[in-house]
Amino acid sequence: MALPSLETARLELHPWQRHDIDALHSLWTDPGVRRWLWDDEIISREQAEAAVLESIRNADEHGVGMWCVRMRGQEELAGFCGFRFIEDTRSVELMFGFAPAYWGRGLATEASRAALDYAFAAGALPVVYGRTDAPNRASARLLERLGMRFDREILIRDRPILCYSLQDSAWRRTPGLSGTE
Repeated sequence: MALPSLETARLELHPWQRHDIDALHSLWTDPGVRRWLWDDEIISREQAEAAVLESIRNADEHGVGMWCVRMRGQEELAGFCGFRFIEDTRSVELMFGFAPAYWGRGLATEASRAALDYAFAAGALPVVYGRTDAPNRASARLLERLGMRFDREILIRDRPILCYSLQDSAWRRTPGLSGTE
């Protein structure tokens, strides 16, 4: 059940592979990126490797995984986007992160739409969740642009987290949300 490669008007999305570990580790240790993704922790290469290998395994076994995102025709990693299981549940959340040089250009929205189109078209996910630190207004706005509905605020490790959800049926029936419309 490996993930396919995806393309958008500006982006190429390729499923994570072992050879992506160093590029993803570099992205995840960037101060602007790690602030929101790793609670400002500088993760080790071994932690990055474990995250990548877990995603590859989940993609192969369950069709839930991540993509590296690059500008069309470029080798440099712009960011990542995709899905992971929430803690020890079968619920799936959308995740994304981009290098600061790529912020403010709508790329996370474009990549997320492609990922959601794929996930909902496959029919495997009736609902996708999104979570972000409460102070991360840019990510909260992105989740809202994708049509996600705010559900509640929770605390994780004493940090306020905003929780959103998007039903497959809402994605398909709302003009302008799906990248296919």
